[in-house]
Amino acid sequence: MDRRVVERRTFLSSLAVIGAAALVGCSRGGGGGPAPEPTTAGTASSPSASPVPSAPPTAGTPTVAGTVATGLNVPWGIAFLSTGDALVSQRDEGTIVRIATDGTVTELGAVPGSVGRPGGEGGLLGLAVAPGDDGTVFAYVTTSTDDRVVRMRLRGDRLGSPVEILTGIPVGSRHHGGRLLFDASGSLFVSTGDAGDGRLAQDRDSLAGKVLRIDTDGAAHPDNPFDNRTWSYGHRNIEGLALDADGRLWAAEFGDKSADELNLIRRGGNYGWPGVEGTGGGGALVDPLVTWAPDDASPAGIAITGSTAFIGALQGECLFAVPLDGETAGEPVAHLAGEHGRIRSVALAPDGALWVTTSNTDGRGDPSSGDDRILRVTV
Repeated sequence: MDRRVVERRTFLSSLAVIGAAALVGCSRGGGGGPAPEPTTAGTASSPSASPVPSAPPTAGTPTVAGTVATGLNVPWGIAFLSTGDALVSQRDEGTIVRIATDGTVTELGAVPGSVGRPGGEGGLLGLAVAPGDDGTVFAYVTTSTDDRVVRMRLRGDRLGSPVEILTGIPVGSRHHGGRLLFDASGSLFVSTGDAGDGRLAQDRDSLAGKVLRIDTDGAAHPDNPFDNRTWSYGHRNIEGLALDADGRLWAAEFGDKSADELNLIRRGGNYGWPGVEGTGGGGALVDPLVTWAPDDASPAGIAITGSTAFIGALQGECLFAVPLDGETAGEPVAHLAGEHGRIRSVALAPDGALWVTTSNTDGRGDPSSGDDRILRVTV
């Protein structure tokens, strides 16, 4: 069994972040380039010509407090155990590691059948731990024939053989979705991509381009709107799911050429893809509450704490903070822009900090020494 003690170091508390006054988008370079402006309840606008100021951290500003772990391979899913340790999936290697509260990284084993590769999008993706049961782990995995959800037993530092609970999710070279999230009732939400075929997103009986709701054996939840596993449809590629304090489900979704989206997911809702991207679909469709130009965001993981959604941006290379007020969302504010490269997953740790993963070893980034890493971010 491979056991590694990884570097833990504290970043200067004065790391520059992007200030709230004019910061509504990320800069692909350092912290002071032009910033595109996202829109709330509208389509993405063109880049602003004004330079983006940076400001020192203030109360409530996301600040990198340290590094949890380094030397990881495309860390994608994060699931915390009751001990405070976390299980983390490594996308291309197809392995799961346990990261202890002291920073120790222990490899638990590979998930058989995973076919992740650098530059691709599939592989070992989302993780979830059954509520109240640290010994039952769920994973979303890309195989050579499909995307699927499997269940495994965790005993100490050993993973049992995966049991397939949901197979046959259409698979292509891109758009796998892959996020798993339990709600308070113990049902499991699963985000799936359209597998590169947008028509599947509008087929309510297809498993592609959906938010699915299933039980722990993979069956459709009895409260689902269409007597199947579909909870919402018309999605292109959702890589981020999070519940707010009132149990509302939010999703971060990759757009195509017009608009990335932050959506409030409604039971039975049609989110328009491929016919509509962004807002303006009419009364039969659910509009996003925030949009960005795709080159400026590519929103991936999402975590909600208090009244703020924190969203990792791959193309934007930053962490967005989006204020939430019930069923409405305000303008995003960009933080950590250009400091750490591509940012993918964001998870709320038991101590109230955020764990934020870089994604520079995924074949689309520019990895530096120690990548990929998990940052501890305080807010």
